[in-house]
Amino acid sequence: MPASPRDLPVWALAAASLRAGTPVALLCVVRSAGSSPGRQGFKMAVTADATAGSIGGGIMEHKWVELARQRLQAGDAAPLLRPQVHRREAPADRSGMMCSGEQEVLLWPLSAGSLAQVTGIESALRTNAQGTLLLSAVHGLRVETGKTEGPAEGRAAAFYDFQPGTAWQYREQLGFRDRVTIVGGGHVSLALSRILATLDFELTVFDDRADLPTLAANEHAHHCHVIGYDDVAANIPGGPHRYVVVMTVGYRTDAAVLRQLLDRPYRYLGVMGSAAKVAELRRGLREDGFSPEEIGRLRGPIGLPIHSQTPEEIAISIAAELIRVRREAALEKE
Repeated sequence: MPASPRDLPVWALAAASLRAGTPVALLCVVRSAGSSPGRQGFKMAVTADATAGSIGGGIMEHKWVELARQRLQAGDAAPLLRPQVHRREAPADRSGMMCSGEQEVLLWPLSAGSLAQVTGIESALRTNAQGTLLLSAVHGLRVETGKTEGPAEGRAAAFYDFQPGTAWQYREQLGFRDRVTIVGGGHVSLALSRILATLDFELTVFDDRADLPTLAANEHAHHCHVIGYDDVAANIPGGPHRYVVVMTVGYRTDAAVLRQLLDRPYRYLGVMGSAAKVAELRRGLREDGFSPEEIGRLRGPIGLPIHSQTPEEIAISIAAELIRVRREAALEKE
């Protein structure tokens, strides 16, 4: 089965606990900066004897879990918002860790009255539906499904947003932020799908061969489609959270796909192949009139240089490169 968004286990535990009448609290990192082990959007659900998710691990997380359990046992329903500074010399709010970053953690006890909202979030994550989660000092816990607030994809939409102050507010879009499209459904595509399914990407695979066994066997991708490669551009919109990996059956089909995609604003566009093959692809694209800037955005040969040989090793090297590009994008905003 295709992987679900990272937060699904958190909301599934919260929903099951509320249905069973078991006290449960939500821990959420609403802000992070620097080398913080818990990044903005990290969450946990905590009951007296179970947890799901993470807010960064270590002694800091342990203390927050214990605090949540103490408050649940005492029946304290008041939310708590507190900064955590990961520096030993910090004058206040020290987390007990030495990572040099900071994060702000929200402890939100969930009540029986929250069941409809929590189950709505769980359902949206299971079905990959669009929606928005809102936690605020004024409005409490709210969820809107069926739409996503903020700018449309293709613009610099904030997936997470925190407004501090006495009327603080935390908002995030539900589901996957980052989307990978693999053009080509062969052996490396299948291996890469298996890995990416664990990395919080929504995954689509295209191929033009209806009888391809590896495409039929791909149960890791959220979407697998047989399309003509002449139609690929209509199926892969651009955007700052779009990653495209081209690995079709050969040079000619790779070139046909790249000619359609090279001028699109993707976060990542790469093609699998040897250095000689990629050089030939670039030469052909120059002859087709693409600019040096457009050709310069094409990554290839793709994958970190780990001397990979098997489909599984090649897939690991490509997945590592995608992680690096994703993290570089996050660092640009800090």
